[in-house]
Formats: sequence, structure tokens, C-alpha cells
Amino acid sequence: MTDPARSSQADRPSPVSSASGDQQAVAAENLSATARLRAGIATRGFRLAALLFLAGVLPVALALSIPHDFAFFELGFLFTLSIYDLVLAMLGLSVVVGMAEDRREIGWIAGVFLAVLLPMLVFFDTIFPVILQSPLGEELFLIAPVAVLLSGLALWLPRRLRAVGAPLASGVVGLSLSLFIGLDDFGIGIEEFAFTAVVGALWILLSPGLLLRPFRGPWLIIPARIIGSWLVVIAIIVTVSLYVPFSPDAPPLPDPSAPDPGLPGIGTLDAPGMPPLDPAIEEGLEDAPGGDGSDLFLPRSDDAR
Repeated sequence: MTDPARSSQADRPSPVSSASGDQQAVAAENLSATARLRAGIATRGFRLAALLFLAGVLPVALALSIPHDFAFFELGFLFTLSIYDLVLAMLGLSVVVGMAEDRREIGWIAGVFLAVLLPMLVFFDTIFPVILQSPLGEELFLIAPVAVLLSGLALWLPRRLRAVGAPLASGVVGLSLSLFIGLDDFGIGIEEFAFTAVVGALWILLSPGLLLRPFRGPWLIIPARIIGSWLVVIAIIVTVSLYVPFSPDAPPLPDPSAPDPGLPGIGTLDAPGMPPLDPAIEEGLEDAPGGDGSDLFLPRSDDAR
């Protein structure tokens, strides 16, 4: 007959076995993560996304390493990279591209972006005066921070709402980019500049997300929300900086026609006046004392001082 106490102790797992079980679980998780990484790299989509990424990086790196006169198509691509707040907004939307479960979501993001951007560039001279006369004309400087804000909020939305919020944010980004391109010194008058600026924007919008898509999963939710929080904070800081200057107002410049009060005897009420000239000297009948002006400031004999 067996002892119940001994049988219960035998069935109870020992601390050593439980610790080894946890280590095995961690090792299995690391192995599965490595396996997922290798499987994602081996996919055809990752290879195509890597080629797209290198197609944007290598020409820029080569152009910056060789001294030469930049062409307009190079300047257009670099112009888009120089708009830092919109670059952040497009990178946030690119994370949404990487999280998309359906390719139609990617199509909506890129389609709405181009649907707003291209008509604005083609009919910029007609549309922009209308925008200036509207209530939006006085708040155009807020479009870029709003684009960054919407891009950050899209990363916090659940999947169903993100499918609507991300295209809306991409439309605002496209509107803001069209204003930057249209109001630039080159503007829309040079087709190569505008075309490569749009190509650069599409590359930023899609390339990082397409690299991320083969590895998408639940692990991406928390990093995406962290990036979204950063974008929201950056948008708030930029908006506040547009309304509140960091440096105090400079003091008014002095009047150049006013006498300098720092010099003794000038500009003060008790400054002694110059003695009036003799009418004969004023009319040119007599020469001024000294001839060369050397004794003009010598004290007179009747001066008490």
C-alpha cells in the first residue's frame, strides 16, 4: 500500500526541474525568433524591398561622395529628405505599411497620398490662391505638425480604425508636401525637380515598411505605439514653438538722429552752447580765428572757465 504523502511529493515538480523548464522555454522562443528572422529574410518580398531600399540609398550616397554640380532631379530627391517633420510623418506611416495585413491597406495609403499630392502640383497656381483666401490660409504653417500628429495617432489605432486613419494621415502629408514643393524656389516650374521630390516621398513612405512586412506580428504593436507617442510629442513641441518664441523680444534700436547721451556735454540739458559766430565771419568778410581751425576750441579771454 502506497503512502499518499509520498505520491503527492513525487507528483509535485521540483524547483530544479521548473527552472530548467523555463530555460528551455526561453531557448525555444529565441530559436523560434531566429527561425522567423531567417524565414523573413528568405522571402521574395524582403529581397525586393531590400533592392528598393538600396535603389534609394546608394545613388544618394554616391552623389554626396563625388564633388559635382547637382542636377535638378538630384535636388528634388534631396529636397524631400530635408523636410524633417514630413520625413518623420512618412516614416510613421511606413510602420503602418509594415503592420498592414492586407495589401489593399498599402494601396489606400499610397493612393490617397498621390491623389492629394499630384493634383495640387499640377494645378498649384490655381488652387493655392483659393487656399490663401480660405480660413485655412492663415494657418498653413500648422499643416506639417498636424501631419506628424495624425501619423503618430494612426499607430495607436486598432486595425479596423487604422485602415481609415492611415490614409487620412497620408492625405494630409501629401497636402503639406505639395505646399513645400510648390512654394520652393524651384517650385513646380521644373518638372524634374517636382517628379523626383514625389519619387523620394514615395520611397520614404513605402521602403521601410516593405522591409518590415515579412516580420510583422503581435510583437510589433508595442514598438509601433512607442514610435507613435514620439511623433505626437514632436508634433506638440513643433506647434508650441510656432506660437511661443524661445528668445525674448529684442530691445528697440536707438534713433540714429538722436544725440548720444553717453558722451559728456552732448545731448544733456546743461551742455554749454557754442558761442555764436561773428556776422562778418558768417558773411565771409573775415576769416575764422586760426585759419586752419586749430584754435576754434581754445578758451576765449573773456571765458570765466
